Amino acid sequence: MYQGIKNNLEEHLFELPPRVQGHYGIRQYRMTGDSKYANAALVDLFVVTEAQAFYACNLDKPDFIEDQAEQAISVLGKGPRAKARKKALQPFPEFIFYTDVLLRYSSRINEFGFNGPCHDKLIAALKKADLKTGLTDKAMIETWAAQLVNYVYWAKQIGVGDYLADYKKAFIEVYPDSKDAKLNKKQYRNKLYGMTHFIFAASEYYQHNVDAKEFAWILDHFENNIDRILKDATDDIIAEVGISFLLAGMPNHPVVEKTQQHMINAFDTKEQIIPSPRGNPDLVIGEHRNVLAMMLLDWPETLHKGPYLSELKATKKYLPKQVTPLKK
Repeated sequence: MYQGIKNNLEEHLFELPPRVQGHYGIRQYRMTGDSKYANAALVDLFVVTEAQAFYACNLDKPDFIEDQAEQAISVLGKGPRAKARKKALQPFPEFIFYTDVLLRYSSRINEFGFNGPCHDKLIAALKKADLKTGLTDKAMIETWAAQLVNYVYWAKQIGVGDYLADYKKAFIEVYPDSKDAKLNKKQYRNKLYGMTHFIFAASEYYQHNVDAKEFAWILDHFENNIDRILKDATDDIIAEVGISFLLAGMPNHPVVEKTQQHMINAFDTKEQIIPSPRGNPDLVIGEHRNVLAMMLLDWPETLHKGPYLSELKATKKYLPKQVTPLKK
């Protein structure tokens, strides 16, 4: 199954959007340390560098932030989740620009070992922005728990603020274990997705292990509720729950085997992929779920940091002109 998914994704990788190629290449590099995956990350670096050049270098233009925030909100979609997200953003529409645009691009460039264009301008804007209000807002947590965890760790990563304690406290207030029975399927999934991302973000997205003690509150929840998780969660979340134990250095935990078995059962042998909940085998929408399944089924002894693209022979001669390697 692992090999089937791998062959399918790698055969079609060049057909997938840069973001998806990057997502796959970065994760495979961190699992294997094989520099053949670095070029997929390089494609991503070009795209995010160009994006940061536009967003960060125009920060002092009148109305720019307001206009871009409006645009980011307008592309959220029309479904029930998108509507709830738009509603949650109403009190602070610019929050989406600072987090889902500026933090997203700058943290990715930083992950590869660089600062991007107009870096100082970007850092100054993020330090000045009020991120805490949006990060700790109940309606925001109920609609994008996992994304908010990412923003918290990205802010810490690039040095613009440490909101972790505030966010953790707010998250637990919104989703105390004592109220699990009252959560509908959507809300329970949102809670789980937030929990897995505390662990994923702390590992800098599979670059190193995490301390099992620090995240015992999450791992215990997964262990105690695994039957409900296997019944009510999506395949993506179930894979993430298993990977959470692997990142905590607990490969022999019974939850790992249960989640592995679930993913094996979800595999479509004809399409050589784990399809979407509605049975769609499309690789663009399915890459996330399937690369998680690969990681869960073939976890390495050692994780690999990077890829630091200015240090790898495969990529160092081909870098975008607008990035500067970080000083070691």
